[in-house]
Amino acid sequence: MSRWPTHSRRSFLQSTAAISALAFVEGANAANEAAFDLNAVREKTLKFIESMRVSEAPYGRFRYSAGSVKPTLYSSTYAAMTRHLYGDLDSLTESQRAEWVAYLQSHQDDDGLFRDPVIFNQGWYKGDPEWCGRRHLSCHVVTALTCLGAVAKKPLRDLERFIAPGGLVKWLESRDWAKQPDFVGNEVLNVGTLLQYARDFQKDERCRPVVAELLDWMTTHHMSEQTGLWGRLDVNEPRGLSRAVMGGYHFWLLYFYDRVSIPHADRATDMCLKTQNKLGGFGQGVHGGDPLCSSACEDIDSIDPLARLARDRDYRRADIRAALERGLQAVLSNQTPDGGFWFLKNRGFNYGHDQLNSTATQGGMFPTWFRTLTLAYLGKALPESSVGKFHWKFCNCPGIQFWEADQT
Repeated sequence: MSRWPTHSRRSFLQSTAAISALAFVEGANAANEAAFDLNAVREKTLKFIESMRVSEAPYGRFRYSAGSVKPTLYSSTYAAMTRHLYGDLDSLTESQRAEWVAYLQSHQDDDGLFRDPVIFNQGWYKGDPEWCGRRHLSCHVVTALTCLGAVAKKPLRDLERFIAPGGLVKWLESRDWAKQPDFVGNEVLNVGTLLQYARDFQKDERCRPVVAELLDWMTTHHMSEQTGLWGRLDVNEPRGLSRAVMGGYHFWLLYFYDRVSIPHADRATDMCLKTQNKLGGFGQGVHGGDPLCSSACEDIDSIDPLARLARDRDYRRADIRAALERGLQAVLSNQTPDGGFWFLKNRGFNYGHDQLNSTATQGGMFPTWFRTLTLAYLGKALPESSVGKFHWKFCNCPGIQFWEADQT
C-alpha cells in the first residue's frame, strides 16, 4: 500500500501511546488459547463501517473515522471493499447499490482517472504525486466498482503515454529504483493495475502487450537474483529489508494477477519470512519507528506474498505456515474498541489529510479494510483456522483484492 517520505511520515503518524510488548505477548497467547469468534470480529467491523456512513445523504458516502466530518471517496471505496470481503454487499437494495455506484462514477475526470475534491491538492495529494495521487485512488475506485458490479464509464486516457511506443520503458527508467523501491512499488502498481483493468474490463487490447512488456522489463532490471527483490537497499539491515519487501509486494501483485511466476521465488520467500518480528507482526519500524509495532502495510506486504507462494509451491511451506499462524494473532490484536482497526496498534494515524485521520482510540477506514483483507489472505493460507473456515469473497479485479483472477 502507500509509502511516504520519512520526514512526511513522521509528521503524519502521531504516536499517542507506546506499545507494551508484554501486553502484546500476553494478548496473543490468550488469543491462541481460546479460539476467537470471527463472526464477532465481522459484526464489530461492519458496525464500525455503518457508523461511518452519512445516513442523511444518498447511499455510499462514508467518513474515514469518528473524528472526520466529511465523506471522502477513499472512505467509500474502503467501505465497499471491506463489506464485499465479508459478503455484506449482498444486503444492498437495488437503489442503494445504484446510488453508491453513481457516487463513485461521478468523480471520474475526462482522462479516466478519479479525483476526490475534498482531499486533492492538500497534504500528501498536493501536486498529484505518482505514488499516492489520482492513479492510486483510481485503483481503489475500480476495485470498489467491481465489488459493486460496475465498470468505470470513461476510458482511461491517462494510459496513452504508456501505450505509446517507448513510453512505458522511458517512464520506468525515470523511477528511483535504487533508493526508493518502496515508492516505485506504488507507482508501478498504480500504472500496471490500470493497464490490466483497461485490458480486462474496458477491453482495450492495446494494453495487453504493454502489460507483458512491463513484467518482462521488471524481471530483467533492477532486481537481485540473490534476494528476488528490487533496488539497492541494504537488506541485511531490518528496515532496508522491510522497505525492499514492501516494494516487492507491489510488483509481485502484477505477476500474480496475470498468473506469471515471480522471479527468484525461493529467495523472495526467504526475504519475506525474515521480516517477521519477535511479536509475530512483520514490521521493522519503517512506520512509526518501533520495530515491534508493525503497521497494516508492513503486515500485508509480507503476508500476502507468503500466502500466495505457499499455495503454489512447496518451498518452506511449513515455515510459512508457522509464520502466518503467529501473524494471525498480531493482526487480530489491532482491532480498535469502536470496531475498526489501527494502522499502528494504540497509535493515531493520519493518511495525509485531516479528513483521513484517526486518533489512538479510533479505527480508520483504510487500516480497517487493509487488516480485514490480511485476515482474508491468512484464511486462504490457513484453511483449518477460524479465518480459513470463513467464506471470504474476493474481487476478480487487478490491484490488491483478488485471489485467483480469471483471465480472458
